[in-house]
Amino acid sequence: MTLIQDHGGGLDVAINQYGGTRSDWLDLSTGINPNPYPIPDIPLHYWHVLPDEGPKARLLEAARKFWNVPNGAKIVAASGVSAIIAQLPNLVDETRVSIINPTYNEFAASFAGRDWSLQQHAPVQVRVHPNNPDGRLFSRAEIDNQHDRLTIIDESFCDIYPESSFIDLADKPDHIILKGTGKFWGLAGLRLGFAITTPDLAGKLIQCLGPWNISGPAQFIGQKALSDQTWVACTRTELATMAKQLRDILIQNGLTALGGTDLFQLAETTSAITLHDHLCQNHILTRIFPYSEKWIRLGLPANITELSRLNDALGRY
Repeated sequence: MTLIQDHGGGLDVAINQYGGTRSDWLDLSTGINPNPYPIPDIPLHYWHVLPDEGPKARLLEAARKFWNVPNGAKIVAASGVSAIIAQLPNLVDETRVSIINPTYNEFAASFAGRDWSLQQHAPVQVRVHPNNPDGRLFSRAEIDNQHDRLTIIDESFCDIYPESSFIDLADKPDHIILKGTGKFWGLAGLRLGFAITTPDLAGKLIQCLGPWNISGPAQFIGQKALSDQTWVACTRTELATMAKQLRDILIQNGLTALGGTDLFQLAETTSAITLHDHLCQNHILTRIFPYSEKWIRLGLPANITELSRLNDALGRY
């Protein structure tokens, strides 16, 4: 039975099905930077005491500076963007939401779990920008024309394209911008995400999340990562280079490039399940989707050696 999961990752499940050990596998199933931000040494007290206001303030100030957050907007930190997504239905008195699919499926799960109806046009709109899995970037007109009661823009992948960010909308009434450190920084296990919005909506979200919703080590690491402009600049260049090389490899091996970002590529093949299974047999994990028989998504290899390994496996398909 071919492995199909709701999210990328899940390497242990793949190992149970196809064999091997973690060191044998090349995991291309996510859109996470394969060369993560180097974790600094963490002082012991960050592990020993409850998260304090000083480190939190430094984290939020670093986030404000890095993303150029408007002065009138407030930043709420949480244990990952998914923790924020789970609370979004609690912020407004509505029951209808517009989510353009296909996209990150946790939005639909969160709203449907609270008995909201998913409609093409609705008072609440969710837009993932750039979108996962096709990399679509929305225009300002598309966002503004659909705004009604609440607009939620998930920019988890937007740090590769800072010029495309809608962060300037964060202080506008009934707008929420979501950011995270999991994708661009490659720190998905850190579980650190942000909602940037008006003070009113931020206050409601803080009440939903409760106290100590991010750890002391996450505060420390996040502040360092968001402040490291040298690493950011080098990483944007390296990701763009590898994304182009990955796209070229896919095309050379007969796949059709459909879109993507500098963190993942979406391609079309005659049978995504068959190709996915072939790659798993070669201990390369990719992502396929229950709504498409032809789409396959691949995250970036970490280096030329991994890219060559993928190329070799595709060449044997």
